[in-house]
Amino acid sequence: MPDQPQVKSQAQSAYFNLHVEGVGYLNRVRTVTPKKGQEFLACTVSAMRGSTADLGYTKFDCKVSGAEAVKIIKLLEVDVADEKPVLIGFKIGDIYPEMFTYEKGDKKGQQGVSIRGRLLRVKFAKVNGEAVDLPQTAQSSQTESVAA
Repeated sequence: MPDQPQVKSQAQSAYFNLHVEGVGYLNRVRTVTPKKGQEFLACTVSAMRGSTADLGYTKFDCKVSGAEAVKIIKLLEVDVADEKPVLIGFKIGDIYPEMFTYEKGDKKGQQGVSIRGRLLRVKFAKVNGEAVDLPQTAQSSQTESVAA
């Protein structure tokens, strides 16, 4: 009888990653305290799209994920609160639409849609057009030292 290869069955987790990368303005940095679960840092990113002559924006309401992203958003929180323009390069994951009802204003009682996601990474930041030095992760520091 010929040798038959043994097949090992392993339970592997499979994920489908949906990432959005771009440039946009950071807004509404806040700490959210849910009724159940732990509080978390959240923000809104107004992502730019289209030509510079006819610029459009898409808003993403994000939970800030990961220690590096949390550290950077907390660093920029004061500038956002002071209503300074804070431009970031970002990576958002796991986006999905969520329906809501406006509770006040001209649209009170009407349905709206919010695009939710997780802010995974901030690649760069500018406040009032000036570049901000962002904390580096151990991984990016190692990559730079290997390249040198």
